[in-house]
Amino acid sequence: MKIVFAAGGTGGHINPALAAAGKIRENYPDAEILFIGTKEKMESRLVPKAGFDFETISISGFQRKISVENIIKNIKTLWRLMWAGRAVKKILRRFNPDVVVGFGGYVSGPVVRTAAKMGIKTAIHEQNAFPGVTNKMLAKNADAVMLTVIEAKKYLECKNEPVVTGLPVRSEILKADRDFARAELGVTDDTPIVFSFGGSLGAKTINTAMVDLIASLHESNKCKFIHGYGQYGKWVPDAMREKGVDVDNNKNIDVREYIYDMDKCLAAADIIISRSGASTLSEIEAVGRASVLIPSPNVAENHQYHNAMTLVNVNAARVIEEKDLTREKLLDTVNELLDNKALRDEMGANANRLSIIDAGDRIAEIIVSLV
Repeated sequence: MKIVFAAGGTGGHINPALAAAGKIRENYPDAEILFIGTKEKMESRLVPKAGFDFETISISGFQRKISVENIIKNIKTLWRLMWAGRAVKKILRRFNPDVVVGFGGYVSGPVVRTAAKMGIKTAIHEQNAFPGVTNKMLAKNADAVMLTVIEAKKYLECKNEPVVTGLPVRSEILKADRDFARAELGVTDDTPIVFSFGGSLGAKTINTAMVDLIASLHESNKCKFIHGYGQYGKWVPDAMREKGVDVDNNKNIDVREYIYDMDKCLAAADIIISRSGASTLSEIEAVGRASVLIPSPNVAENHQYHNAMTLVNVNAARVIEEKDLTREKLLDTVNELLDNKALRDEMGANANRLSIIDAGDRIAEIIVSLV
């Protein structure tokens, strides 16, 4: 059995593909697996580190904003796209796969499309509630279309009925124990924990909002804060100090650059404040926590907003769009949840009902069924 995975650009595309490939390798040790990506993006590091064979093609995405610089970039992208098909065909002829699977991102386009033209079985997985342009195009001819959430179905024209598989969540998050995690973090009472983060690089909007929120609530001692400010948020501790927050000595304030123990923090949290990427939401659902979601507006098709609404529509989260985000609105929203444990528990249970904990197995089974 030979399988090709195409995924690249962001961890949201690469990590689910690696999880599915890992499940196949676990269940079918003799399976031959090859990843195709680009040499510039993070797949060039993550895939070999996971122990999978990796080949590259030269491809880039189209720039949506109109400018002279972007027009030049788009001309280069068109040129690369013309040659990408030939490069993919050479790789596929040499490897001779039974199935080719795309997990989104612009690298999936030429790989899955070329495979379909060659008569090779193809599958795609869509992580978001609002599908990306590449998957919208590929769904028409793919033999299997897998979705994280059913809401994506209405935006796709599929050859075969799509299947909701969910999105794989790391095993350490699924196994984490709340009481043990709180003890590890030094929280031995019933103090609610507000856990916030904006990704490994950091989100300026969330950092700014959390500086204001912590400054507003730190003297009340009604909760403990854990905030990850990211690589570009190193200014955050000083900004808090300027607002009178003792970030160095207050036991209820834990501010860090990076969240290395995500499993413990998610398990210990009572309220989560974050962006609404597909992987983040799958983790929130898996641990079953109330959340305040601030979707990034700087993503294709505003898909994070659509992701967030899948939780909002079942009363599992509150959403505040950046254009509506103010100190007062975030403070009121968080206070509503802090002051009402029954509401937090209800929202957490609603979130947990959306979780598909065997997503990796489901995805792997569908891929193998096409062989």
